[in-house]
Amino acid sequence: MPDLTTYAAFLGAVLAYQLSGVGPDMMLVISRGIGQGRQAALATAIGCVAAGIVQIPLLAMGLATVVASSPLLYKAMQFIGAAYLIYVGVRFLTAGSKTFLREAAGRARSPSLLGPFRQGMICNLTNPTSLSFMLAILPQFVEPSAGSPALQFFILGVTMKATGLLVLGAVALTSGTFSNWLSHSSAFVAWQQRIAGSIMVALGIRLLLSPVAPALHR
Repeated sequence: MPDLTTYAAFLGAVLAYQLSGVGPDMMLVISRGIGQGRQAALATAIGCVAAGIVQIPLLAMGLATVVASSPLLYKAMQFIGAAYLIYVGVRFLTAGSKTFLREAAGRARSPSLLGPFRQGMICNLTNPTSLSFMLAILPQFVEPSAGSPALQFFILGVTMKATGLLVLGAVALTSGTFSNWLSHSSAFVAWQQRIAGSIMVALGIRLLLSPVAPALHR
């Protein structure tokens, strides 16, 4: 297990990363909060974090190195992630406000959070900068002399995802509370859709236009 000094340094670095800017995960959570309220936003945040179930073993097996070092594969992941965000955004933009209100009423009667959870997980898995950051930072804090490298890797990976859940969870509650407060207005609900959809489409376009070379930012 990492010693306390190493662990504290890692925690500080990860928190700085999580709070450093607004990336695909955070924007998706915000748009879900604005468009569908706290529960959907929290489900999206949990989905983003749950991607670690796939990412951490990939990193441990060294497959992430292949992704980070291959411009073609990296760009393919960017394209898939961007296309998915644009698809979700367009769905928000093209849904009529009455249709959206009917769907919201249906969700209130029989809430399903699988969709937001799935979207959060896909968004994080198809964001290569997230994988690249994990690849860059985790090995720096693994000390072979401190015990099993695999155990250290697991602890650090879980810590990183836990901090992500705290940050994204706070964002989800904030954006969702604001949405729930004003959701009684059908006009506002229509604007919620437009804002949420526009955010996701813009973010998808940004991903499409971003450089091919891996960069450690969100």
